[in-house]
Amino acid sequence: MIDDRCILVLDEGTTSTRAILYAASGEVLASAQEELTQHYPAPGLVEHDASEIWERTLRCARAMVERAGGAVRIAGIGVTNQRETVVAWDRQTGQPLCRALVWQDRRTEGRCRELRDQGHEGAVQDATGLLLDPYFSATKMAWILDHVAEAAALGPRLALGTVESWLVWNLTGGEHITDVTNASRTMLMALEGRDWDGGLCDLLRVPQSALPEIVPNAGAFGMTRPDLFGSAIAITGLAGDQQAATIGQGCFAVGEAKATLGTGAFILSNMGARPPRSSHRLLGTVLYEVDGARTFALEGSVFVAGSLVKWLRDSIGLLEDAADSEAMAHSVADSAGVVVVPALSGLGAPYWLADARGSITGLSFAATRAHIVRAALESIGHVFHDLGSAFAADGAGWSLLRLDGGMSANDWLAQDIADMLDLRCERPADVETTARGAAILAAIGAGLYADMQAASVMLPARTVFTPRGADAARAQRLEAWRTALGRHL
Repeated sequence: MIDDRCILVLDEGTTSTRAILYAASGEVLASAQEELTQHYPAPGLVEHDASEIWERTLRCARAMVERAGGAVRIAGIGVTNQRETVVAWDRQTGQPLCRALVWQDRRTEGRCRELRDQGHEGAVQDATGLLLDPYFSATKMAWILDHVAEAAALGPRLALGTVESWLVWNLTGGEHITDVTNASRTMLMALEGRDWDGGLCDLLRVPQSALPEIVPNAGAFGMTRPDLFGSAIAITGLAGDQQAATIGQGCFAVGEAKATLGTGAFILSNMGARPPRSSHRLLGTVLYEVDGARTFALEGSVFVAGSLVKWLRDSIGLLEDAADSEAMAHSVADSAGVVVVPALSGLGAPYWLADARGSITGLSFAATRAHIVRAALESIGHVFHDLGSAFAADGAGWSLLRLDGGMSANDWLAQDIADMLDLRCERPADVETTARGAAILAAIGAGLYADMQAASVMLPARTVFTPRGADAARAQRLEAWRTALGRHL
């Protein structure tokens, strides 16, 4: 018989924080959500208020605990988070020392370039599966130590962590832990390592004493403070958002891949027990570790996806509502020769050009607002095509691609991705698979299910998008894309 208690998931995104209540069967029972303030102090700089993250997350969580009927009705809490974002705080006071540096922040490109010029990237990639890029956490941590006087002066009182570490610290009243998926995104843990790598910490100038303990993704990670929810609740699942989404898509077998279309777009392909090594500037990462067994993934990270549509709406006024983009794309037969390169915060995989900037080319008097919007959506399929080629060249070609994230609700975009890849794509009925993956981990950690396969009953049904075989149109679009992209490369 399925346990009648609930799973509470705290889903810490880039633009909002949510709490979602799941039945043990996987049914979504309720949710609460609040926006997070985005701070852009200068071009390329992106920050969050860590105190705001905690306060708004707690408010959402309390609403869901009340909805469940009290803390006793919650079997376990799962936490999933925007990866790579760095928080620094004082262990004694619990107060953040500065704004959190968000994963999109590019301020450490100079330091990354210096390390690349010194010849360190090969060794870092061999050890961690990652490239020397501002995207990852380590250089952000070092920047805080170099530029925030209080952080440098704190000594053993300094705590550094990603967002799940910050939330668990506040939930428990002082547990300083991180899960292995988030740790694998810092550049400070070797892919096959069980602890922080001393050599990497020295190279990247991050003190190990400030870092959290590394734990697996499912288990007993501590209890919440009783005063938060009326009584203590076990924290039983932790994972970075893209790994959680891969789990929430049921990509448990080697070669199964998913693409999450949120603020950015992230494709992960299950590589099994073999640590991935890419020759095409993809990333090796830990997918999950449960019961002592570690599973790896190959990843392509795209910095701009849903944020491109948000920019079209908020910054240049081409859309009144992001959902309007689907109807506008349908309203025209093609993009009228317009090509968008979505490099508003640089280009991620497989190009890795931190200094690239977005462009709109091919404009003519024939181009309308709808053509520009369609071209912006088409750019996602173009990047995915290039990523698919890189995955295949690394021996990890996709047999199908499972789509999720808020932007995947756009039917036009889902079909266009299938057409550009000439590949079957699937989209679950519930596209918020990040939270669902955290729920699966928390359910395993709480003892509701024995393993991933047993917990697969929590997965939803899927809609299928079959490619329409428009080879000539695909080739024409890719030629125009490569011409526009060539200006950056």
